[in-house]
Amino acid sequence: MVLTAALRAFPSLFHGAALRLLFKTLILTLLVFAGLAGALWAGFHALRLHFGWGGGGVAEATATALLIVGAGWLLFRAVAMAVMGLFADDIIEAVERDSYPQAALAARPVGWARSLRFAFASLARTLGWNLLALPAYILLLVTGVGTIGLFLVVNAYLLGRDMADMVEPRHPALPPLSRGSRWLLGLVSALAFLIPLVNLLAPIWSAAMAVHMLLGRKTSA
Repeated sequence: MVLTAALRAFPSLFHGAALRLLFKTLILTLLVFAGLAGALWAGFHALRLHFGWGGGGVAEATATALLIVGAGWLLFRAVAMAVMGLFADDIIEAVERDSYPQAALAARPVGWARSLRFAFASLARTLGWNLLALPAYILLLVTGVGTIGLFLVVNAYLLGRDMADMVEPRHPALPPLSRGSRWLLGLVSALAFLIPLVNLLAPIWSAAMAVHMLLGRKTSA
């Protein structure tokens, strides 16, 4: 079912609502990372002056760039999903109207306050679990594939929960997604986040997949 949902979600990437959401997500995510880079550079600059280290601006810029690259691998998914959580209703409503118009009419609005709580909860869970797994990520680097495997396992669970939390509250009368469905949905999403360029579209594609996973059961039953 997850592969069917993934294929059905693909056209949603070209929907006007998806393009607007993509623009908002990318801009806000880039602003977050720009702020992080500025804070890191200021921190390195203060440390260099305090301890009298040499190297000047080149050393500060190099250290900042290296940390941003590492943080980008670890944090991009967390930040992008949290940012998208603020505006996810745009694409979810668009997919429901196009594919499940009756369900769209009966959907319960989520509201800005809940979207904000969801965004913070998603960010906290993702950062917390991935920071806990960071020592294992580093140790498994010697295996070549262990780090990616563990990343997929951890983030498949987290993404599956995030996607379910986005769509299920809109339809409280429907049974929630099973644990297996959530994990498969999260696994496909996590794989998408590992592919360069595709990872930019992964949050929107994942949200659309979640709609089809939840509502597609009703139409196919």
